Amino acid sequence: AAPAQRTNRFEDFFADGSYIALKNHLYNYRLRRRAVNQCLRGRGEGRVLEVGSGLSPIMRAPGRVVYSELSFQALKTLRGILPGGLFVAADAGYLPFKPGAFGQVVCSEVLEHLPDDRRAIGEMAAVLRRGGELVMTFPHRRGYFALDDRFVSHLRRYELPEMEASLRGAGLEPVEVRKVLGPLEKATMILAVWAAQCLGRGKPQGGEGETPAPSGPRRGPWKAVVPVFGALNGLFCLPLWLDARIVPRSLAAVLLIRSVKP
Repeated sequence: AAPAQRTNRFEDFFADGSYIALKNHLYNYRLRRRAVNQCLRGRGEGRVLEVGSGLSPIMRAPGRVVYSELSFQALKTLRGILPGGLFVAADAGYLPFKPGAFGQVVCSEVLEHLPDDRRAIGEMAAVLRRGGELVMTFPHRRGYFALDDRFVSHLRRYELPEMEASLRGAGLEPVEVRKVLGPLEKATMILAVWAAQCLGRGKPQGGEGETPAPSGPRRGPWKAVVPVFGALNGLFCLPLWLDARIVPRSLAAVLLIRSVKP
């Protein structure tokens, strides 16, 4: 049986117009997407499943990719962004697909939000065909857990050996590990969240029991802000990319791991 409905922390973001307008320009999303697509380039054919796509999927091939996400609100919005795609509202721990239905599964920055992450890995392994690949990115190093993790409802960060053990426990064999983001990105996120929290103090809050009305994608000022925001994030990608290349893997803040189902 499927689990009871849980409160989804990201529903607040999915209904926020500024989030929708700016999310795809963020430096960390750009670098994760680049890393995953480089890893998959020229590898495999057939259907791809992306688990936990949110509003910013890693894969942008609507005719080939099935986007799976717990939030119906996110999928409804994503359908307007990627017409022609296939969208399924589903819990990562209860994927409603036949065994061996996909040649590749992508899961980027999702497991750390799930109470039962090992069950989700098992579900993704089950829907892979023999010889299929699972590509994941995940926050690395338990010692890096800080206020930015709490802000986005991370339940944990991972050490590489424990992630490899979880994959092997699900019948997958890790074959490749890549550094995606380094400590500079981690320091930047801590600073950004701290600044956002400081700026948020003193702002008027809704009355007791009031819920802010969802806002759709905003026009007007956001139309001018988005290109500038995108350009600045694009420039910042270079030092972050260099940082991830230079630091040892043991200090990486985000890792990519590719596993194969024997």
